[in-house]
Amino acid sequence: MLQLVDETARTKSIVLDLPGWAGHHAGQHVDVRLTAEDGYQAQRSYSIASAPEDGSIVLTVERLDDGEVSPYLTDELRAGDALELRGPIGDYFVWEERLGGPLFLVGGGSGVVPLRAMLRHYVAVGSAVPLRVLYSSRSLEDVIYREELTRMRDEKGIDIRFTLTRQQPAGWDGYARRIDRALLAEVAFPSDDRPRTYICGPTGFVEAAAGGLVELGHDPSSIRTERFGPSGA
Repeated sequence: MLQLVDETARTKSIVLDLPGWAGHHAGQHVDVRLTAEDGYQAQRSYSIASAPEDGSIVLTVERLDDGEVSPYLTDELRAGDALELRGPIGDYFVWEERLGGPLFLVGGGSGVVPLRAMLRHYVAVGSAVPLRVLYSSRSLEDVIYREELTRMRDEKGIDIRFTLTRQQPAGWDGYARRIDRALLAEVAFPSDDRPRTYICGPTGFVEAAAGGLVELGHDPSSIRTERFGPSGA
């Protein structure tokens, strides 16, 4: 392991150096397994936050108080410690530049992690595919990769929009509501454009976003989803 990076008060990125890594696609994940001294094992899946073009593998983990794995990864893991990984895994929730677009990425909370890998891949290859991102978080302080996403928006011209559902800072000019059909109607590409859509977040969030898009006429087969429950990691 190379280093640990604080992303938010509850979220940390683990930067890994994996000799012999065969490569991955943006959107894939790995399984992390921990083994206690008494032999007890716990395993959880974590999305890869880095693009295939990046020089290292990054996992971003949100601490869940009742989790078996995430508290260790966010609170106890130290640079130089070893982790047992299996992967990369998954070909369903994957975007590569060759797949084209338009591309619509919708994230809730730590569901932005695999979307960040897609964004970094998009930038690395200089893609000209039309792209829009809608990211929902409880507050500005809870926005993971806030500086990087803001830089992509302001310097790269990528259409990235934030909605803060619980608390907004003074002067906030972004959205301040949950993602629903009305918000999707305002932000999403028209269904006639046949966009490729990727939605990641808690189960209820994903179901609401995907259902809203289907109600707006989007083809369900064009919507890829990845979800996690409250028990999580």
